[in-house]
Amino acid sequence: MFAFVIVFLRDRIGKKEFNKIRGKAIAVHCKTITNFCNQLGYDAKMRQSLIRKAKSNGQKLGLLA
Repeated sequence: MFAFVIVFLRDRIGKKEFNKIRGKAIAVHCKTITNFCNQLGYDAKMRQSLIRKAKSNGQKLGLLA
């Protein structure tokens, strides 16, 4: 779904810069999930499950192209 945009951006800004930005975005997203779990009192197992689900959804949407 979004793969063409991701590939275009990666080609446009270069793979090295793209990977730096992507890594920062993933870190922010994981931190957001962790804060969400902490607020609701979820344990580490639930947090890891949500992070895996986010990765799976990202692959399905083409965000990890």
